[in-house]
Amino acid sequence: MCYIARRMGKLITPAGEKVTPVRALVTGAGGFIGAALTRRLVEGGHQVVAVENGLRGTPKRIADLASRMKLVDGDVRDPATASTATAGCEVVFHLAAVNGTENFYQRPDVVLDVAVRGSLATMDAAIEHKATVKRYVNFSSSEIYNEPTHVPTGEDERAMIPDVRNPRFSYGGGKLISELLSFHYLQRRGVAALVIRPHNVYGPDMGDEHVIPQFVKKIGEAAKAQGVALGQPLAAGAEASAKEVRVQIQGDGTETRSFCHVDDFVDGLLIATDRGGDGEIFHIGTEEEISVRELLAMVGRNLGVRVVFETGPRTAGSTPRRCPSIKKLGALGFAPKIGLEAGLRGTVAWYRESYKFQG
Repeated sequence: MCYIARRMGKLITPAGEKVTPVRALVTGAGGFIGAALTRRLVEGGHQVVAVENGLRGTPKRIADLASRMKLVDGDVRDPATASTATAGCEVVFHLAAVNGTENFYQRPDVVLDVAVRGSLATMDAAIEHKATVKRYVNFSSSEIYNEPTHVPTGEDERAMIPDVRNPRFSYGGGKLISELLSFHYLQRRGVAALVIRPHNVYGPDMGDEHVIPQFVKKIGEAAKAQGVALGQPLAAGAEASAKEVRVQIQGDGTETRSFCHVDDFVDGLLIATDRGGDGEIFHIGTEEEISVRELLAMVGRNLGVRVVFETGPRTAGSTPRRCPSIKKLGALGFAPKIGLEAGLRGTVAWYRESYKFQG
């Protein structure tokens, strides 16, 4: 831990300060969070080995960094690839996973395979190279709680898989297995482990399978079908005079989530990596809880329309409330800086352009 604190602490120093380079492995580096982390590390002067095979992420997200890092086109489930990539690294950030709710239902076998075999292969590689690897940072998920008993939810919340027959829990189940492996397989073989549980990280280019881009798409397509032109983002209080767009949502809209901008998330990740103790678990997110109907209205405002929603069936296995307690990471210095209103502006604008929804 002391070695990591001395070396990894440099990852969060002010811009422009001279740093001692750290060699870090990032699996899933072409994913949304993986790309953001890879960019922060490279731009901070660190040596990065980035593994991406295009199964879930895309190398395009980090293509402009190619000359400043080592990119490995390989599968983390392959022991030889994992070993070669890990050699000489001091910290392993294991993000490679098949995320996205649609994937949980459509490809649960692949979701589980990547979660379990990818964790085992990268952990075995870290054990093989433990002379240099000082910390393995495992990315888990808030999905392991299903319906938490307390909101905001602390890291000591019980984990559960309520129905093994429901493919939705392929992701949460795989992540829960990876946590067990972190503490009862990896640590027992002499490698320090840290578990991160992200909560609804968002931002431009986050992928299409998540609620914010899905809302942009729903509203844009509904507006076109209903003959309504999208406009410029609405000022506060201007919704009453805006054009109306009707969309259907899952459930009744009272479900809640909290959303953490990806830039804040990477800040929290580096703080946890630097200052967290061996064997600890950290939530990274915000305690700004918002209902689905409020989120839909907010996305609509950013598209210049007033959204009227129609309720629909709630997907089996979805969680009514999800909001983390971040007190533990806050005690180490983490404080989110980007509010949802500000973060959504850039995110919705990016997706509006991506989906070609014009005014």
